[in-house]
Amino acid sequence: MGKNYIDIENDRGETLRYRKHANGRGLIANGAKVHPSALVEAGAYIEPGVQIGPGARIGRGVWIEPDAVIAMNAEIAPHAHIGPGAAIGAGAKIGVRTFIGAGARVAAESLIGDDVNVGDGESIATDRRGLRLAA
Repeated sequence: MGKNYIDIENDRGETLRYRKHANGRGLIANGAKVHPSALVEAGAYIEPGVQIGPGARIGRGVWIEPDAVIAMNAEIAPHAHIGPGAAIGAGAKIGVRTFIGAGARVAAESLIGDDVNVGDGESIATDRRGLRLAA
């Protein structure tokens, strides 16, 4: 039987240990908190300090940087990138290859389409069709 973790060296020469999430086999860094009911698909990387709530779905190839928060039932489509300290609200849906910048906020139940770039520190709220709501 294979090991349930992998060690990866970062850009600063530090070795980080990632464990394979039981529900999907995505890689979870030590110090991240992922609810057991969340799905983290293989090929996803969850960095230290990240919090992922119950029922969240994280697709293949997603990279979630340190200290980001993914609320319950949020869906992050394949190959999206969630920046450090970003927050994704409950039930929000993030599209394929979408980039959410550092410290950005996506409101609950928002729909962010494919290939969208949400800037650092930006706050965004949409309806379920993806139309932006007034702040």
